Amino acid sequence: MAEFYRQLLGLHYRDGEEPPTDGSIDDTDWLVLLDDGGNRVVTVQEKKETTAPTWPSEQVPIQMHMDFKVPTVEELERHREHAETLGARLLYDRSEDDGEPLYVLADPAGHPFCLLVQ
Repeated sequence: MAEFYRQLLGLHYRDGEEPPTDGSIDDTDWLVLLDDGGNRVVTVQEKKETTAPTWPSEQVPIQMHMDFKVPTVEELERHREHAETLGARLLYDRSEDDGEPLYVLADPAGHPFCLLVQ
């Protein structure tokens, strides 16, 4: 999941923690994602086996939830399209809401996250 969020947010791995690109086994269980200034933005812990959440049902509860804010409806659309090209899927569309337009998407592992205008 680190790679999905790295690409979604335009971040990069901390030096020396990049996943292998040669097909070798990746034994890293924590990956730190940094912004261009070298600031830690998010750390992702790998868990080999999980069951995807069933949001909005609580049959399998969510294990995490993140909100990502964008400044305009145009940016909201651009980021939704980008997320979907990376493997996210749309769970809920509230993009027409005048007060707080948003989308709830699921990352490729099924974890819900929101893109919202604020």
